[in-house]
Amino acid sequence: MAHHHDTKQVSFNEATRAWAKIGLLSFGGPTAQIALMHRIVVEQKKWLSEAQFLNALSFCMLLPGPEAMQLGTYVGWRLHGWRGGMTAGLLFVIPGAVVVLVLAMIYASFGNISWVESLFWGVKAAVVVIVIEALLRVSKKALKGAEHWLLALVSFISIFFLALPFPLIILLAATYGFLRFQSHLDNSLVNKSHPPFFQTIKTLTFWLTLWLLPQFLLMWALGPDQILSDIGWFFSKLAIVTFGGAYAVLAYMGQDVVVTHGWLSAGQMMDGLGLAETTPGPLILVTEFVGYLAAFQEGGHHSWVMGIYGAIVAIWVTFIPCFMWIFSGAPYIEWINHQPRLKGALVGITAAVVGVILNLSVWFGLHVFFTRVELHKFGWLMLWTPDVLTLDWPVVGLTLACAYLLLKRHWGIAPVLAASAGLALVLQVMVLSLIHISEPTRPY
Repeated sequence: MAHHHDTKQVSFNEATRAWAKIGLLSFGGPTAQIALMHRIVVEQKKWLSEAQFLNALSFCMLLPGPEAMQLGTYVGWRLHGWRGGMTAGLLFVIPGAVVVLVLAMIYASFGNISWVESLFWGVKAAVVVIVIEALLRVSKKALKGAEHWLLALVSFISIFFLALPFPLIILLAATYGFLRFQSHLDNSLVNKSHPPFFQTIKTLTFWLTLWLLPQFLLMWALGPDQILSDIGWFFSKLAIVTFGGAYAVLAYMGQDVVVTHGWLSAGQMMDGLGLAETTPGPLILVTEFVGYLAAFQEGGHHSWVMGIYGAIVAIWVTFIPCFMWIFSGAPYIEWINHQPRLKGALVGITAAVVGVILNLSVWFGLHVFFTRVELHKFGWLMLWTPDVLTLDWPVVGLTLACAYLLLKRHWGIAPVLAASAGLALVLQVMVLSLIHISEPTRPY
């Protein structure tokens, strides 16, 4: 049964099929995943209105963890309660988790995943177009006045050029919206009712127990300094501080994994990040890759078994908190939406989030189109600068082809992704046959 009277009645089987499709097609990181979800949930299925989708996205942006997965969990919860939320969240994660586990096992044994990058490189060209289309649609709906546009612009400048912390940008935008936008709302919408507090406490207690109890049992059984215990506590701490999406935390995580703990080399960490970017599911699935390799290398004669245990522990402590945040906080989204001042804060956050999505889109586009992109610092100013000589013309061609298929011919996302991946593989074969080398310098 739907959770709210204004939500379109949807059968559980129909929703499950949609979540499975989203899970299988969720390439390209959070921006692309949100774009895909927007296309299916708002435009095609019309399960949520534009305003409901943006309110939920703004809320998820405030939470630690992968916002796209949490957004899907919220929509699932809204449609079919906790059963729908669990189904949506798990189907978003499981396909990518299975792929990453298989590739991590191959990588640990053979040390080469260039063929995976080759296979999925074409997918990135399609993702660029999907992201641009979604950014245009979301900005048209979210930015309704000059102040909204200004907030989005300031947000983009703050994060892209000044590298200000994401939570600070959101806090400032919320404060501005709280003070400025509440007067534009209909005061008759004020709703004094709110979700039951004790129900929230029960939900939090359940998920905290599910999250932390296995780790205490693991520490009791294996000792505090055993690799599986270390993996569990490290990624548990990470799950609390991962504000601002996956990109915001990957650099921090990479440094700790390589320098502080010495679990992986810098090269292995970069390979893991590349693998997570080119496979479906949230980018934070790189934790599974790290968990597998760290435990595999400590496992001795049972290395692959230990690796699987390490991957399971990393996945558990990374994603259980995501369900906790959503199932505890989801009932409050509608309540917030009916408080004029809090709604104003949410409007401010939504405008700032458009700037954040633009930042991720530009960053992603630069790294797709150019082989070499460097970060330059000029005092307070930060600038991602591509080497124009490394412009990847085949990827530019693939992107234009995807734009034609998606925007002009109105193909579905799945056929466009498949066509782009297929073209990329054909290009790679052509390059290999022309220059007679065993593998390309840049996968296509």
